[in-house]
Amino acid sequence: MNAYDRFHAIDKDFRSPYARDRDRIIHSASFRKLEYKTQVFLNQEGDFFRTRLTHSIEVSQIARSITASLGLNEALSEAIALAHDLGHTPFGHVGGDTLNECLKKDGFKNGFEHNFQSFRVVSFLEKRYKAFDGLNLTFATLEGILKHSYPYHKNFLPSKIHEQFNLDTHPSIEAMIVDRADEIAYTSHDIDDGINSGLISFDDLRESELVQEILQKVKEEGIEESDAEMFRYRFSSHLINHLVYSLLEYSKENIHTTDIKSMILNARSELPIGMEKTLETKLKKLKKLLFQKLYQHQAIVTKMYAGKQAVMGLYNGLMEEEKMLPENFYKQLRTRKKHRVIADYIASMSDRHAISFYKEMYGK
Repeated sequence: MNAYDRFHAIDKDFRSPYARDRDRIIHSASFRKLEYKTQVFLNQEGDFFRTRLTHSIEVSQIARSITASLGLNEALSEAIALAHDLGHTPFGHVGGDTLNECLKKDGFKNGFEHNFQSFRVVSFLEKRYKAFDGLNLTFATLEGILKHSYPYHKNFLPSKIHEQFNLDTHPSIEAMIVDRADEIAYTSHDIDDGINSGLISFDDLRESELVQEILQKVKEEGIEESDAEMFRYRFSSHLINHLVYSLLEYSKENIHTTDIKSMILNARSELPIGMEKTLETKLKKLKKLLFQKLYQHQAIVTKMYAGKQAVMGLYNGLMEEEKMLPENFYKQLRTRKKHRVIADYIASMSDRHAISFYKEMYGK
């Protein structure tokens, strides 16, 4: 009997349950597809720009660092971080919003919501075992994917989900850390990608007090803005470090003084993971500035409009002729509602798959 068979025979695993969750997520088809799903810039626009895959890896790295420093479960935060965006459609939030609109327009009031879709991917849509659907993840990982930081009140959730998960409570501290790591990651790398693309400059962001503070730290190193790549890198590094260390300083004290169990059970309680209120305000203002200057930039809006038309066209075409579905999705029509099967198929697509199929469907 080989080593694997010996371990398998006595139901042992050299990994912790959360490390096993992480490995199952990494080896899933949905995780691999994140490489070609939009973060802000379409994948085809250059090798430098972040995708959902690189974003998820960056979130995982930040979350692991924070949980390790706080003496919490690093593997749990890593598993949640790597899976938190699995439910995103092609073309980022615009794709999800469009799919939601299509479903509701057809009378399906539950629509589409990417957090719940991430949960459905790991608990139902991934097929890895003959006896059951999903990746067979632990409760804590599933809860973290579903809730992020707060109680998850959605009227479309099946009663079975309400029974399994207490949706009136907060998730684990590790899930809350992933939520903040996500914010830190996308704020820093969207600035990096935005400036590298030429759509925005540091001058566009100087009205942010937080940006001014970080720019000063970079200049104190003797680095000039003319050294563009080095300047961007050092800016991102300082911004991430500033936010992470501030979060650690604020959260360490809370974790040691707060009754964590009571806090999780109390939906109205203040979260123990966070930053000092002045910094929270500065970060909120920076995110608002990014929305105005970058996410609403004419070039981004144009690309996202094209993505919206692609998702809408795919949905309408497949609703009209379901035989265009791949065999594994077409089979599901026997037992599941057509609109949900089609939505799951579109959500599973990468950007390039969606664009290619749209062109093939409409001869464009």
